[in-house]
Parts: sequence; C-alpha cells; structure tokens
Amino acid sequence: MPPEDARGVTQRPVQRWDGAALLPARDDDLAVEEPLEIRVSGDTVATTMRTPGHDRALAVGFLFAEGIIQSANDLGTLAHCGRLGEEGFGNVIEVTPAAGVLLDVERVSAARRGTLTTSACGVCGRRDVDDLLAVCPALPPGPALPPDAVARATGHLRQVQRNFARTGGVHAAVALDAQGHLLSAHEDVGRHNAVDKVVGALVLQGLVRGPRDTAPAPLTRQPAILAVSGRVSFEIIQKAAMARIPIVAGVSAASSLAVDLALRAGMTLATFVRNGRFNVYTGAERLLQV
Repeated sequence: MPPEDARGVTQRPVQRWDGAALLPARDDDLAVEEPLEIRVSGDTVATTMRTPGHDRALAVGFLFAEGIIQSANDLGTLAHCGRLGEEGFGNVIEVTPAAGVLLDVERVSAARRGTLTTSACGVCGRRDVDDLLAVCPALPPGPALPPDAVARATGHLRQVQRNFARTGGVHAAVALDAQGHLLSAHEDVGRHNAVDKVVGALVLQGLVRGPRDTAPAPLTRQPAILAVSGRVSFEIIQKAAMARIPIVAGVSAASSLAVDLALRAGMTLATFVRNGRFNVYTGAERLLQV
C-alpha cells in the first residue's frame, strides 16, 4: 500500500479561465475522497467518505465516539479486507474485539437511520439529537490555561496541513496537552473524520479512555485542547467530550447546537481563533486572567 500521505492526493486535468482565454489543460492536485466501510466482527457499522490513510485511527476514533469501545484494550485486530492490488482494496476495515470483549454495535444502529455518513457531517442519520446529548459526559473543572495557549492552538494546524497546502481541499485537527505539546494531528476531507483520526490515535496510544474503562488514566500527556480547521459543529463537540478533551478551538464559527452541547458538557468553546484573538462562548473559567 502506498505511504499514508501519498494516498491522500491525486491529480486530474484542469483548465483555467484567466479572464480573457481558456488556458491549456494541466494536472491539478486534488484531495482524494473514497468510501471506508467500518465492520465489527463482520457486521457493517458505518460507511464514511474519507481521505484514505490512517484508517485504523479513523475506525477506532469513530467506535470510541459512539461508545462501542472504551479503550485500546477492547480491540483485537484492525485490518483492511481483501488483497493488495484488488479493486477497492483499502476501503473496508474489519475490527475484531479482544478476547472476552463484546462490542455492542447496536449503539450505532439504534441511533442512526442508516449506516451511511458523509465527509461533511456524520450526525445526519441521527434519529434524535437527544440520542447524542444523553451519552455525552460532563467534563470536570480544569485545567486552567492562559488565553494565549488557546490562541496559539490553531497555529499547529498550518504546520501539519501538507495535503491542504497542495489541494486546498482538506480539513485538519490536532490535539495538544496543557503545555502545548502536539499529541496527534491528522487531515481529511471531512471535519469529523479528521477528529476521529486524532482521537483514534490517542486511544491507540492509551492517552484517552472511555467512562466505563476502569484502568487508571495516564498522569501526563493528557489532551487538553482540540483545534479544528473549520466550523465547529455539534458532532465535533460530542467527539471531544467523549474523549474528555475540555477545550475546543476552531478557526471558524460554531453552530448553535455546538454551543448548547459545550455548555451542557462543561467544555470551553473558542471560535474564530486567529491572529492571537478568539471568541469564547462557554467555559471561560478555564482561561487564566492575568
């Protein structure tokens, strides 16, 4: 299989109108968008349109956000189905539970009308918004950080957006600890997929565990800030809350439901985080006043 980043960009011919003439065709870099079917023990749980690469992290992050897994200890194997060279290889990933673990995939099927999500919105199949509100845990107080830590968070996005620099067509998400150290960073055509990849990587590292996991949490390197490149939607907040990340910093605006859920979850939500400034809708008590 090609290197992870190489699979995220392809080329198509394009012609440009310069205001006076249609220029000859040239190859243009485009972000790849392909389906990924996530299966658990042979059963299809979801199909999402994503940028290929880091599919294991995407599948783990999705299953974690849905409450199907609580930690990496619930996982047995994660592998693409099929054989290298076959058509569609790499677009189906099979997840099997660890020995003695039962993964409740009914959590997803009971909350969604169907199994198809898109690269734009993974919450569109929900039967009821309250389905997500009911499972979104409240966060404890802290940590208290200087506002500059939040203001600088989105700067890490530009450092990791290699495919965006080539295509202009992908989103990014990064997770930082309270000291501003980068813990996880990913790109994808879908905002929620980028977050799933980030959270999935944290789960696989043992840095994030669900509320039903009884193992002690790591004392260091816990994620404190999730920075996202686009609009902050309801589902971005839900995924951050499930991962126990207390601060979300977005480059763009937030939706009304995102603000309502952040308030309910006790999360700090900052938007339009650009050039050292931002708006804060909820959780301002985490920002140290100097």
